[in-house]
Amino acid sequence: MSAEQMAAGGEDPGRLPPARPLDAIDRDILRLLQTDGRASIRSVADRVHVSRANAYARINRLLDDGVIRGFSARVDHERAGQGASAYITLKIVQNSWRTVREQLQALPGATHIALVSGDFDVLLLVHTPDNRTLRELVLTKIQAIPEVLSTRTLLVFEETDLAPGPDRPTELT
Repeated sequence: MSAEQMAAGGEDPGRLPPARPLDAIDRDILRLLQTDGRASIRSVADRVHVSRANAYARINRLLDDGVIRGFSARVDHERAGQGASAYITLKIVQNSWRTVREQLQALPGATHIALVSGDFDVLLLVHTPDNRTLRELVLTKIQAIPEVLSTRTLLVFEETDLAPGPDRPTELT
């Protein structure tokens, strides 16, 4: 697997093989990598009691199968100069999800996009340097997308990262 594929989280999601069942070792590897994505192959192998070759092959299979989508750092957005955060709800034109998603992905500060059910269609999480930049993002970029019918902005006052860590294990059954 190329470095580009690993950085992107494996193969093209549109061409993934059928999901294979995960065994206990696969789930242990996933837990370890969610806690510490920088863990070495040797460390992973030692902690799940398999050879380095086996750990390497399993991680590559999990990447190829799309189970592991990539490796990243958890960022404190405020300390990184992104002091304003908001969830933005969007109502969009029916059947325009793919077009809207592509445009939202290109927005500066967009970190999570979800197609949802309920009173709105899309939930977007953004981080910006300040409220002025957030206002400009909503009023001049998001509301300018032709398929966006309406938006509602929910300011985030405080965040708690629930990503797995040493003090918060993830249940993988």
